[in-house]
Amino acid sequence: MKKIMSLFIFISIIIITGCSLGNTPTSKVDELMGKYQRLDTQVKEEIKEVIASNNISEDYQERYKNVLEKQYCNLTYEIKDETIDGNTAIVKTQIKVLDYKKALQEVNRDTLTDEEYYEQSLEALEKAKDQVTYTIDFTLTKDEEGNWQLDELSEVNKKKIQGTY
Repeated sequence: MKKIMSLFIFISIIIITGCSLGNTPTSKVDELMGKYQRLDTQVKEEIKEVIASNNISEDYQERYKNVLEKQYCNLTYEIKDETIDGNTAIVKTQIKVLDYKKALQEVNRDTLTDEEYYEQSLEALEKAKDQVTYTIDFTLTKDEEGNWQLDELSEVNKKKIQGTY
Protein backbone atom coordinates (compact mmCIF):
# COMPACT_ATOMS: atom_id res chain seq x y z
CA MET A 1 0.00 0.00 0.00
CA LYS A 2 2.89 2.37 0.80
CA LYS A 3 4.38 1.77 -2.66
CA ILE A 4 1.07 2.55 -4.38
CA MET A 5 0.62 5.72 -2.31
CA SER A 6 4.21 6.82 -3.01
CA LEU A 7 3.74 6.14 -6.73
CA PHE A 8 0.48 8.12 -6.72
CA ILE A 9 2.15 11.09 -4.99
CA PHE A 10 5.13 10.95 -7.37
CA ILE A 11 2.87 10.91 -10.45
CA SER A 12 0.75 13.75 -9.03
CA ILE A 13 3.85 15.90 -8.48
CA ILE A 14 5.04 15.26 -12.03
CA ILE A 15 1.62 16.13 -13.48
CA ILE A 16 1.30 19.32 -11.43
CA THR A 17 4.87 20.39 -12.21
CA GLY A 18 4.49 19.59 -15.90
CA CYS A 19 1.29 21.61 -16.21
CA SER A 20 2.74 24.64 -14.48
CA LEU A 21 5.97 24.51 -16.51
CA GLY A 22 3.91 24.74 -19.71
CA ASN A 23 2.45 28.07 -18.60
CA THR A 24 5.52 30.27 -18.53
CA PRO A 25 6.37 33.07 -20.95
CA THR A 26 9.46 31.16 -22.10
CA SER A 27 7.47 27.98 -22.74
CA LYS A 28 5.00 29.95 -24.87
CA VAL A 29 7.83 31.35 -27.02
CA ASP A 30 9.35 27.84 -27.27
CA GLU A 31 5.96 26.60 -28.41
CA LEU A 32 5.69 29.33 -31.09
CA MET A 33 9.19 28.74 -32.43
CA GLY A 34 8.50 25.00 -32.54
CA LYS A 35 5.39 25.66 -34.62
CA TYR A 36 7.53 27.45 -37.19
CA GLN A 37 10.17 24.73 -37.23
CA ARG A 38 7.54 21.96 -37.60
CA LEU A 39 5.43 23.91 -40.10
CA ASP A 40 2.39 23.65 -37.84
CA THR A 41 -1.08 24.08 -39.40
CA GLN A 42 -1.25 27.65 -38.10
CA VAL A 43 2.09 28.46 -39.76
CA LYS A 44 0.95 26.91 -43.04
CA GLU A 45 -2.09 29.21 -42.94
CA GLU A 46 0.21 32.17 -42.35
CA ILE A 47 2.26 31.14 -45.39
CA LYS A 48 -0.92 31.09 -47.51
CA GLU A 49 -1.78 34.61 -46.29
CA VAL A 50 1.70 35.91 -47.11
CA ILE A 51 1.53 34.44 -50.61
CA ALA A 52 -1.96 35.87 -51.18
CA SER A 53 -0.86 39.32 -50.01
CA ASN A 54 2.00 39.36 -52.53
CA ASN A 55 -0.36 38.95 -55.48
CA ILE A 56 1.93 36.68 -57.48
CA SER A 57 0.95 34.43 -60.34
CA GLU A 58 0.01 30.83 -59.71
CA ASP A 59 3.23 29.73 -61.42
CA TYR A 60 5.29 31.27 -58.63
CA GLN A 61 3.08 30.51 -55.63
CA GLU A 62 4.38 26.97 -55.05
CA ARG A 63 8.00 28.12 -55.30
CA TYR A 64 7.36 30.99 -52.90
CA LYS A 65 5.66 28.60 -50.47
CA ASN A 66 8.72 26.33 -50.61
CA VAL A 67 11.03 29.28 -49.95
CA LEU A 68 9.05 30.28 -46.84
CA GLU A 69 8.87 26.68 -45.60
CA LYS A 70 12.65 26.35 -46.04
CA GLN A 71 13.09 29.53 -44.00
CA TYR A 72 10.93 28.35 -41.12
CA CYS A 73 12.33 24.82 -41.03
CA ASN A 74 15.89 26.18 -40.84
CA LEU A 75 15.09 28.78 -38.18
CA THR A 76 17.10 28.36 -34.98
CA TYR A 77 16.60 30.31 -31.78
CA GLU A 78 17.91 30.80 -28.29
CA ILE A 79 15.99 32.29 -25.38
CA LYS A 80 18.23 34.96 -23.84
CA ASP A 81 16.10 36.41 -21.04
CA GLU A 82 12.64 36.42 -19.50
CA THR A 83 11.32 39.44 -17.61
CA ILE A 84 7.98 39.26 -15.81
CA ASP A 85 6.27 42.37 -14.47
CA GLY A 86 2.89 41.47 -13.01
CA ASN A 87 0.64 40.34 -15.84
CA THR A 88 3.05 41.20 -18.62
CA ALA A 89 6.29 39.61 -19.72
CA ILE A 90 9.04 40.04 -22.29
CA VAL A 91 11.04 37.10 -23.60
CA LYS A 92 14.22 38.23 -25.35
CA THR A 93 15.02 35.70 -28.06
CA GLN A 94 17.84 35.52 -30.57
CA ILE A 95 16.90 33.92 -33.87
CA LYS A 96 19.03 32.88 -36.82
CA VAL A 97 17.40 32.73 -40.25
CA LEU A 98 18.34 32.74 -43.91
CA ASP A 99 19.12 36.30 -45.03
CA TYR A 100 16.40 36.71 -47.64
CA LYS A 101 16.68 40.49 -47.52
CA LYS A 102 20.28 40.32 -48.73
CA ALA A 103 19.31 37.84 -51.45
CA LEU A 104 16.54 40.14 -52.70
CA GLN A 105 18.81 43.19 -52.68
CA GLU A 106 20.95 41.52 -55.31
CA VAL A 107 18.06 41.61 -57.81
CA ASN A 108 17.93 44.90 -59.75
CA ARG A 109 14.22 45.75 -60.01
CA ASP A 110 14.74 48.81 -62.23
CA THR A 111 15.74 46.96 -65.38
CA LEU A 112 13.28 44.07 -65.19
CA THR A 113 9.70 43.40 -66.15
CA ASP A 114 7.45 42.13 -63.35
CA GLU A 115 7.76 38.58 -64.68
CA GLU A 116 11.57 38.77 -64.82
CA TYR A 117 11.69 40.31 -61.36
CA TYR A 118 9.60 37.51 -59.82
CA GLU A 119 11.69 34.85 -61.54
CA GLN A 120 15.02 36.34 -60.46
CA SER A 121 13.77 37.04 -56.94
CA LEU A 122 12.63 33.46 -56.47
CA GLU A 123 15.90 32.15 -57.88
CA ALA A 124 17.82 34.34 -55.43
CA LEU A 125 15.68 33.17 -52.49
CA GLU A 126 16.00 29.52 -53.49
CA LYS A 127 19.80 29.85 -53.61
CA ALA A 128 20.12 31.86 -50.37
CA LYS A 129 22.57 30.33 -47.91
CA ASP A 130 23.77 33.32 -45.84
CA GLN A 131 22.20 33.63 -42.42
CA VAL A 132 21.43 36.62 -40.27
CA THR A 133 20.82 36.89 -36.53
CA TYR A 134 18.06 39.05 -35.07
CA THR A 135 16.86 39.73 -31.54
CA ILE A 136 13.12 39.64 -30.95
CA ASP A 137 11.44 40.80 -27.76
CA PHE A 138 8.27 38.70 -27.59
CA THR A 139 5.64 40.30 -25.38
CA LEU A 140 3.10 38.27 -23.45
CA THR A 141 0.09 39.04 -21.30
CA LYS A 142 -1.59 36.90 -18.67
CA ASP A 143 -5.29 36.24 -19.30
CA GLU A 144 -8.10 36.06 -16.70
CA GLU A 145 -7.36 32.38 -16.01
CA GLY A 146 -3.68 33.13 -15.34
CA ASN A 147 -2.41 31.69 -18.63
CA TRP A 148 0.33 33.45 -20.56
CA GLN A 149 -0.66 34.49 -24.07
CA LEU A 150 1.69 35.77 -26.75
CA ASP A 151 0.75 39.23 -27.94
CA GLU A 152 0.34 39.64 -31.69
CA LEU A 153 3.65 39.80 -33.51
CA SER A 154 4.57 43.18 -34.93
CA GLU A 155 5.24 43.49 -38.65
CA VAL A 156 8.93 44.03 -37.84
CA ASN A 157 9.09 40.76 -35.89
CA LYS A 158 7.27 38.89 -38.66
CA LYS A 159 9.83 40.23 -41.15
CA LYS A 160 12.65 39.09 -38.87
CA ILE A 161 11.23 35.57 -38.75
CA GLN A 162 10.86 35.64 -42.54
CA GLY A 163 14.44 36.91 -42.92
CA THR A 164 13.40 40.04 -44.78
CA TYR A 165 13.95 42.72 -42.13
